[in-house]
Amino acid sequence: MKSVFTFITALLFVTIAVAQAPRKVVADKIVGIVGDKIILKSDVYNDILDRQRRGEPVPENANCAIMEQILTLKALVLQAEKDSIQVGDDEIDALLDNQIRGFIQMYGSKEALEEIAGRTVYQIKEDFRQTFKERKLAERMRDKIVENIKITPQEVKDFFMKKDQKNLPYYESQVVIGQIVVSPKASRDLEKLTQDELNDFKKQVESGQQKFETLAKLYSQDPGSKDNGGQYSVNRTEKQWDPTWLSNAFRLKEGQVSPVFKSKFGYHIIQMVSRAGDDAIIRHILRVPSITDDEINEAVNKLDSVRAKLIAGTITFGEAVARYSDDENSKFTGGYIQNQAGSTFLELSQLDKDLVEMLGKTGLKPGEYSKPTPYTDDRGKKSVRIVYLKTRTEPHVENLKDDYDRLAKDALEVKKQKALESWFASKIPSYYIMIDDEFKGCGTLSNWTQYAASGNK
Repeated sequence: MKSVFTFITALLFVTIAVAQAPRKVVADKIVGIVGDKIILKSDVYNDILDRQRRGEPVPENANCAIMEQILTLKALVLQAEKDSIQVGDDEIDALLDNQIRGFIQMYGSKEALEEIAGRTVYQIKEDFRQTFKERKLAERMRDKIVENIKITPQEVKDFFMKKDQKNLPYYESQVVIGQIVVSPKASRDLEKLTQDELNDFKKQVESGQQKFETLAKLYSQDPGSKDNGGQYSVNRTEKQWDPTWLSNAFRLKEGQVSPVFKSKFGYHIIQMVSRAGDDAIIRHILRVPSITDDEINEAVNKLDSVRAKLIAGTITFGEAVARYSDDENSKFTGGYIQNQAGSTFLELSQLDKDLVEMLGKTGLKPGEYSKPTPYTDDRGKKSVRIVYLKTRTEPHVENLKDDYDRLAKDALEVKKQKALESWFASKIPSYYIMIDDEFKGCGTLSNWTQYAASGNK
């Protein structure tokens, strides 16, 4: 059970696929039991078949690995129930709704999804309900087991020293970088021009001159949906959408096009494609009013004065972010840019190209603030920013000084894994375990088969 933590992580965060045929494609029988939790043959082999349908590689002895994952999950669920850990129906419904929206986005429409799956959306949700509940219970149990696991500096040092010092990993340059962003406002004339443009698109759609999706592909400035004809699958309870945008979408009837309205991203029109309660498929066109040199220069002058305060030490970087930055994301991170994993330690490849170019041209050193620099974000919006380079490491072999945070994270995961292994070693003998002869040749299941063979209860 050396890889128990890896197996748990893989199981909890695996993406569920919609089979292109009924899921019960193997002759079913019970192939495993943990306590009162049964494992069906189809639970194991349908996973393999789904991967093959998606064209994913299937490793050797995949049945053994998947069986170990499911045994692990069932043990965690069993203990979660004994410990009275709860997962609410509302929480599971939200997870199911999110999964269904992902399917709809993947296949293009609710009708296409139902045709491919051979089941209604309601049936698909019910098929997955127990699976989602078990995974959430297992996740809660896992978190409970390791919640008090901490790491000390000495443990980090010991973890590093136990590594093969002749074969330490090599890391590219990394930076911790923050920014203060000011987004200039367009002139009234250019805002009016953008509104008129969208009103004309609306008339073309309503008169039948053009299809909404064609105009979106040609003119929308939203890179996330432009190539898809402006289409999104949305739920009105989701927090990631702009509230104004969401509110305007759910006022519409199917086929209706909204009036022109403004959000924090720019101006929009929305078409309601289809709706089922809080779920909807919409199309939208985003247009961002042009920013002139006059507005850019005004933002540069504003940030020049902010930079002077930072250099003089009359204001801290965090205070300046809170007071002056228009970047909503950075306000929640103290102005620091994070990667998808939530880390502020970034390789240059994880920065936007304008930022990489600026760092190269200016020769910014750790602790320094750049001059206000105009740039264009990934939505085509023009802004001005001050960049703060907090730290920068040169390409280097892993060491305690430059890589302490990374090493501490790895050391903590190892410590958690050991805690999980100890927990399983103490719990497995107390559970009734049955494993079918079909899996008794799996070397990775030795801990499980040992107790299954002894007929423990």
